[in-house]
Amino acid sequence: MPIYNANVVVHIDENLSPEEINQVEQNVAGVGGVVSACVHERTPHLMVVDYDPQVLSSTYLLHQLKGRGLHAELIGGI
Repeated sequence: MPIYNANVVVHIDENLSPEEINQVEQNVAGVGGVVSACVHERTPHLMVVDYDPQVLSSTYLLHQLKGRGLHAELIGGI
């Protein structure tokens, strides 16, 4: 079964500690259909999420983050 990859950049409004960022990355990476979730230390407000768009949408990912109490916006994705 082929895996279709897309990616989206999510802007997180909050100033999170490195530990909180790590927890958010782990939470997002645990969502079914997500291949990876990564925040670079130089851009702690931006998370790049690689996912299978046949399994979930970027809007669903955004709702997952907002459901955890974060304020976030999609910057790009399908």
